[in-house]
Amino acid sequence: MNDAGGKFETLAVTHGERGQRPAEGVEDVAVPVHLSSTYAVPDIDPDASLETLDPDAGEFLYSRLSNPTRNALEHRLAALCGGEHAFAFASGTAAIVTAISAAVEPGDHVVAFDDLYGGTKSMLSRFFEDRLGVAVTLVDARDTEEVAAAMRPETALIWMESPTNPLLRLCDIEAVAAVADEHGALLGVDNTFVGPYFQRPLELGADVVVHSTTKYLNGHSDSIGGALATNDEAFAEEVTFLQRVGMGNMLAPFDAYLTLRGLKTLPLRMEKHASNARAVAEFLSDHSAVSAVHYPGLDSHPQHGLAARQMSGYGGVLSAELATGLDGAARFVAELDHFPLAVSLGGVESLIEHPATMTHSPLSQSERDFLGITDSLLRISVGVEHESDLLSDLATGLDAL
Repeated sequence: MNDAGGKFETLAVTHGERGQRPAEGVEDVAVPVHLSSTYAVPDIDPDASLETLDPDAGEFLYSRLSNPTRNALEHRLAALCGGEHAFAFASGTAAIVTAISAAVEPGDHVVAFDDLYGGTKSMLSRFFEDRLGVAVTLVDARDTEEVAAAMRPETALIWMESPTNPLLRLCDIEAVAAVADEHGALLGVDNTFVGPYFQRPLELGADVVVHSTTKYLNGHSDSIGGALATNDEAFAEEVTFLQRVGMGNMLAPFDAYLTLRGLKTLPLRMEKHASNARAVAEFLSDHSAVSAVHYPGLDSHPQHGLAARQMSGYGGVLSAELATGLDGAARFVAELDHFPLAVSLGGVESLIEHPATMTHSPLSQSERDFLGITDSLLRISVGVEHESDLLSDLATGLDAL
């Protein structure tokens, strides 16, 4: 799929859209939204197969199988992730469940980061373990030796996030990839928190990378989607079957269009997200009302050296612990004008979220304590607004403490 040429910024703007002609002699600069659910074919072909349908050759039959707008997006995603193949799904969760399903079968074993997104942990335990008989071992993947020690002969997959949500912990992707290779397992990395502009796990040895396109890739908080990219041909064939037939989960044409549009400004947005996030992290680190700041771009982050080695930038998400309790955190949030209280991240607007009562509320108190999610912890998705406005707003909130 990926015949890309050019630098990241160029690929983000044009790749995948050229050549998507709606009619002879018409050359749209932006690929149109192809809303048709079905397509006429020239004749009866006894050799046709749903699994070998080639949209790059103009073979379209039904939009669940392939759609011109989605096909353009998948080409661009492959190019930006450094993969030969990419697939677009209806959500990030759909991308993850498809990736894991393509890698394991009953009786297999998965080693996963113990600090995974809560939805992914629930998926591994309630769906793969309880229903499909896939064993799962959670480890502190900040220590690669713990990953290696958890491996078994039946381990088929290592599943990582780096950085993690919400404490921005990292794993050494290259080192974990070496463990996977040694044991004949696949390595999957959820790269949502920084995206392909700042980190490219496939180039660090991962076999599959996933993103919630809802976040930075779309970047405007108006579309939900997911993506998966890989260079593994056999794995890509399995994902093709699962996307087209086995699960039938794909990104709708209009959401594909929105994500294509969002990707055009991804490099510009990521630079601003990162510069604003660093300013916010430094401001909070120096404030007496803040007890801790978690951001890989700070020298104080315990894995800053690793971040500098495997990332070209540190993204726009950080978390901070206030020197107060739950009531104080509520007072702080109530004073903010430029940081609405909301889940999700990666949009052009800044957001703030309270993990203990929002994203991680399904966890027990002991589970939250184990992960380090306190009542005073706040996750901040820093947008692209003016830096001084954001810092002034945060100062107002801190004054309320």
